[in-house]
Amino acid sequence: MKRSHCTELELKLKGYLLSTAEILYWLPDHPNLLQTFIWQHYDLSPQYPELRKFLRFWEENIEGKLHSVRVARTQLIKPSEFSAMDMELRVH
Repeated sequence: MKRSHCTELELKLKGYLLSTAEILYWLPDHPNLLQTFIWQHYDLSPQYPELRKFLRFWEENIEGKLHSVRVARTQLIKPSEFSAMDMELRVH
């Protein structure tokens, strides 16, 4: 599936949730210090294939060794978030 052309609603209807990961990593030049990186993307819970792909990229291409990753996500789409419109009004 090509996600880049999907709207936010289409992603939600396909099961994608807005996921946020707090990534702690060791600074390469100061190995006793931790730095925080925040990653946010639509992803499928609980497998998180997009996050796993990003973490593989990190481990292969970025010098800072990963310490930990904490993930949070939005809830599934609720009926109150989606409603049909009976009419549209335009004000000039």
